[in-house]
Amino acid sequence: MEQQLLQEKRKQSETTLANIYNLPAMSTAIMEVSKLLDDPSTNTTELSRIIGKDQGMSTKILSIANSPLYGLPRKVSTIDFAILIIGYQDIKNIVVALTMVESFKNKSDKLFNQKSFWRHSVVTGAAAKRLAEDLGYRIGSEAFVGGLLHDLGIPVMHKYFHSAFEMIFNEFNEGQDTLHDIELKHLGMTHAEIGKYLASKWNLPVHLCETIENHHNPSKSIDAGVLTALVHLADYMTQKLELGEFNLDSNYQFDNNVVKTLKMDDQDIDQFIESYRNLFIEEMNSELF
Repeated sequence: MEQQLLQEKRKQSETTLANIYNLPAMSTAIMEVSKLLDDPSTNTTELSRIIGKDQGMSTKILSIANSPLYGLPRKVSTIDFAILIIGYQDIKNIVVALTMVESFKNKSDKLFNQKSFWRHSVVTGAAAKRLAEDLGYRIGSEAFVGGLLHDLGIPVMHKYFHSAFEMIFNEFNEGQDTLHDIELKHLGMTHAEIGKYLASKWNLPVHLCETIENHHNPSKSIDAGVLTALVHLADYMTQKLELGEFNLDSNYQFDNNVVKTLKMDDQDIDQFIESYRNLFIEEMNSELF
């Protein structure tokens, strides 16, 4: 009976998600940017002019480019320079990811603080990119996008499943159960599954969808093991170092298989994480927030 109830709740949640497939329209500037980025003849000046039309997008791209964890070698003060130093493909990935985050944005309330969520998402993304580079994996851009979008399902729950989200939030804060189990109890699916569902609808690459789905359990990741492990480690580090105020990630359980997946067997994971403390603190204190 319990399994049947779970399946019914999941079906109801999927119906709700299907009905929000017609997402808030992308701004004209973002549509133009996507089109230009798919055109090999596009030049930096033209692309910069279009991105500049969307002030919010411009500000976020420059903030990310100047993020200490993102790791660019010099300060980036213009969109032109950001495009040159980050590269067209990475800029495209960032634009798509930022657009997704913006689409599900909701007003902050006592249950959900938009600024804290944004801070957590960007720090996780930038940290995942930095870890990828430091550990010798050439997937920094994908790691950033995976980190930025890993908790996409949470603002979606807050916006479209608000009553259930309130119960989930309260029960989690009362320590009644794990976030995973509480989400299943009320929605029949988790925020990770919701994020994956919507990422698939937006036609994100399969490995990014898989990373979003398994960021709490990277051992379950089949085709994106390294990418998922990087995002999981970055996400865990934000909690281990106690940086930020995103309390829905408290009591984060570390998947020890990450150590093997990332070939870190020769490292003490606690010392490794601690070695990043100052960089994380610098990130949290940066102008990005």
